[in-house]
Amino acid sequence: MKLKVEPSRLKGEVEIPASKSHTIRAVFIASLAGATSEVINPLDSADGFSSVEACRCLGAEIELLGKKWIIHGTGGNIKPVKKIIDVGNSGTTARFCTGAASLGREIITITGDEQTRRRPMGPLINALNNLGADVKSIEGNGRLPVTVKGRLRGGKTEVSGVTSQFISSLLISCPLSDGDSEIHVKGLNEKPYVGMTLWWLNKQGIVYQQEDLEQFFIKGNQSYRPFQEAVPADFSSATFFLCAGAITDSEINLKGLDMDDTQGDKKIVSLLRDMGANIDITEKGIKVKGGLLRGIEIDMNDTPDALPAMSVVGCIAEGKTVLRNVPQARIKETDRITVMRNELSKMGGDIEELPDGLIIKKSNLKGAPVSGHGDHRVVMSLAVAGLAAKGVTEIETAEAMNITFPNFSDLMNNLGAQMSLHP
Repeated sequence: MKLKVEPSRLKGEVEIPASKSHTIRAVFIASLAGATSEVINPLDSADGFSSVEACRCLGAEIELLGKKWIIHGTGGNIKPVKKIIDVGNSGTTARFCTGAASLGREIITITGDEQTRRRPMGPLINALNNLGADVKSIEGNGRLPVTVKGRLRGGKTEVSGVTSQFISSLLISCPLSDGDSEIHVKGLNEKPYVGMTLWWLNKQGIVYQQEDLEQFFIKGNQSYRPFQEAVPADFSSATFFLCAGAITDSEINLKGLDMDDTQGDKKIVSLLRDMGANIDITEKGIKVKGGLLRGIEIDMNDTPDALPAMSVVGCIAEGKTVLRNVPQARIKETDRITVMRNELSKMGGDIEELPDGLIIKKSNLKGAPVSGHGDHRVVMSLAVAGLAAKGVTEIETAEAMNITFPNFSDLMNNLGAQMSLHP
C-alpha cells in the first residue's frame, strides 16, 4: 500500500488510542495469573493481537469482546496448545513470550516475521539459561526462531540493557520461577519502559527489590492475581499528532492522555515546548498550536520510538537539532537512524548520521516518493513530514501502520489532513 500525503493544516480534537506497551504487559500478566481478568480499552492492532495469539498458544483462553478482552489465565502453569508460536512483527511479544515459555516443561518454538527474526535475542537467551531454562537459537545467531524449555529455577544472571525488553521479560517471568532471582543489568536503555513493567508488578503486589534499575532481586514462587484494568492512551502514538501540530499552522487538542502515566514518550510534550511549540495541558486534553520552532540538542535514550517523528521536527526547526544517545534505535523494526536519514534526504532534508543519533539542520522539505521500509513509526513520521512539505509525498509499505495504529490516516483526515491510501 501507498500513503499519499499533501500539505495540510490540522484543526479539531483527536482521541488517542490505547498504549501498545501497556496492552502487551496486561495480556501477558493476565495470562500468567489465575482465574479471569479483564483488559479494558486495549489496543486493537497487529501487535496487540500478536500478544493475544502468543498467550493463547501458551494455554490462556482469551475472548476479544470489542473494548474488553476477557482473559482466563494459566495460573503460571504453561501447557502449550501449539508448539510453534509466531509473534509476527512484535518484538515485545517475542521477548515476553520467550520468558513466559520458560515457565513450562515442554519444548516450544518461537518465531516471527522477517523483521523480528533480525532483532537480537542473545542476551535474553543467555540470561534465561543462567536461571535454569533451556533456550536455543535454532540458527545459532542469537535471533529467532528459538526453542524454549523450562523450568525456570531462579539464580543469578546478568543481561544487556541494549533494549529494555530483555529485563522486562525477566521481571514478568521470574516471580513465577521455582526460586529467587538476582539480575544485574548492563547499560540500560529506555528506562521508562522498565518503570512501566514495575508499575504492573507493583499493582500485583509482587515482591522484589531494585537498585537504580541496575540490580534486581525477585522472590520466586509468587503468583499473579486476576485484575480489571483500563489501558491508558498511548503517548507513542500521540507523538505523531504532537509533532504534526507543532510543525504546521495547526491547532489541535489531544484527548485521553494522562501525564501521570509511566510512559517515557510523554517527555515529547516538554521537548517540543523547549523547541518553542505552543502546548497547553488542560482538563480537556493537550492543546498544540503551530509556531516558530528552534533546534536544540536532545538526549533520546528514554524515548527511542520518538526518534523518527522528532527527526521530522528537526527539519522544520530553525538552526540545528541534535538527537543523540539513542543507539537502540538501530535495532528496532529497522535501523531507524539510517532509514530516517535516507528517506528525509529524499525530501530535501539536511541530515548527518551519528553512531547514536542524527544531526539535522533546517530544511525545505519537498514531497517525494519515499519508503517506510515496513516500519510503522517510519511510515507515520514520513506522513507527518508530508503535511509540512511542498508538493505530494507518497510513502510505500504504508500497511505497516496496522502494527500499532490502524486508523492513523483516518484520525489525521478527521483533523483536516489530506491523506489517502492506494494499492
